[in-house]
Amino acid sequence: MPVTVINPYNQCVLAQLPLDQGKSLERKLEGARAAYAHWHRLPLDERVQRVNEGLAYFRDHAEEIAREITLQMGKPITQARGEVKTFFARAEHMLSIAKDTLAPEIVLAKPGFHLWIEQAPLGVVYNIAPWNYPLLTAVNVVVPALLAGNTVLLKHSPLTPLVGRHFEHAFAKGEPPNLVTNLIVTNAQASRLIDDPRINYIAFTGSVATGTTVYRRAAKRLLDVGLELGGKDPAYVAEDADLDFAVANIVDGACYNAGQSCCAVERVYVHRARYRDFLDRAHALLTQYRLGDPLDEQTTMGPLARRDALRFLEGQVKDAVRRGARLLLGGKRLSGTRGNFFAPTLLADVPNRANVMQEESFGPLVPVAPVADDDEAFTQMNDSRFGLTASIWTRDRERVERLARDLDVGTVFQNRCDYLDPSLPWTGARNSGIGSTLSRYGFYHLTRRKAMHLRVGGSAA
Repeated sequence: MPVTVINPYNQCVLAQLPLDQGKSLERKLEGARAAYAHWHRLPLDERVQRVNEGLAYFRDHAEEIAREITLQMGKPITQARGEVKTFFARAEHMLSIAKDTLAPEIVLAKPGFHLWIEQAPLGVVYNIAPWNYPLLTAVNVVVPALLAGNTVLLKHSPLTPLVGRHFEHAFAKGEPPNLVTNLIVTNAQASRLIDDPRINYIAFTGSVATGTTVYRRAAKRLLDVGLELGGKDPAYVAEDADLDFAVANIVDGACYNAGQSCCAVERVYVHRARYRDFLDRAHALLTQYRLGDPLDEQTTMGPLARRDALRFLEGQVKDAVRRGARLLLGGKRLSGTRGNFFAPTLLADVPNRANVMQEESFGPLVPVAPVADDDEAFTQMNDSRFGLTASIWTRDRERVERLARDLDVGTVFQNRCDYLDPSLPWTGARNSGIGSTLSRYGFYHLTRRKAMHLRVGGSAA
């Protein structure tokens, strides 16, 4: 059966793509391995040039790619263009640090010896990418993997497979070909590929359940993996916060891309002295979202990518209300539309045991609870099995640094949220995953350390 791509705005079929299987799949695996045999021997300068040529393809097709992202997963076209822009920013940063990061590390000389450490490529990197940011989650792996001398098998989500084709086309020309190979396979096939000895590293972004399965299967081969498994990211609004600024950014951090971001703000703790004002301002902002055709330039929130998410979000809202939360806005799917639209939702007085405070929502929900002080905020923020990011809204840097010491997360923000700076490692704690992408550490996870220990002329130490 082919992979059928459905437009989440109107439920129309966008494309039907045949599965890679049998000889077709075998050719792709062999092609990636053969390309690696040639590619990793090329000087870094030549790899940089080839990657830049691939980025030129994306520049030439930028509007087409943005439109396809919108059609496949429902992101407003203005946000899809923003994703394309961020794609280039991340790729260009990784290009800018490649030479220094991948250079041999010279060890302090010893008489009669030359000692150094090389950053050796791994081989074929198997990148399993999700649909919510189909360009960004892929480029985090593809560009540094190629620069380091690896080749890439890219298995994109069945919701956004057209993006995978663009990656393949971008890096198809030149010698060797097959630097990035797009795979169209079922979930069962994708899992079985982990067993293939021609694959040397797994980069997975997705759910905890699937990531755990990937990790277990890779462990049978002692295969290294990078896992980004989502979050339940908290925001704390302290008593001294600039409230207008905090509310505007937290609401955007919760609702951008209809909340379908691993690092979206998914629970908010507000000092009691600012609590009522926070709720009033958040309510006013949430009513301003314009839901509609994501290709319309005026639309500010599109449909959810997955139809089954509507029932899940409604369940979280009902659970919160049953536990004592107040529903101030939204809380249900929109009626009278074929699109997968869920209304921007504001919940107040939400207990920390409610599902909406513990389980990833991936939708436009803003659940809020009051706290008495920093200590209570810290306790509530750390009360989670996830640990991707946390944001603290305050004028007091010392407060942030004090709380950050024991916040079990990958990134701590002050007066910012829902953002990746490519100069910093993107990493998580607890069930949010293992490994890093971006920054120099993104290269380290796509290479291995090779020790070079050379004795000169057979002389004694």
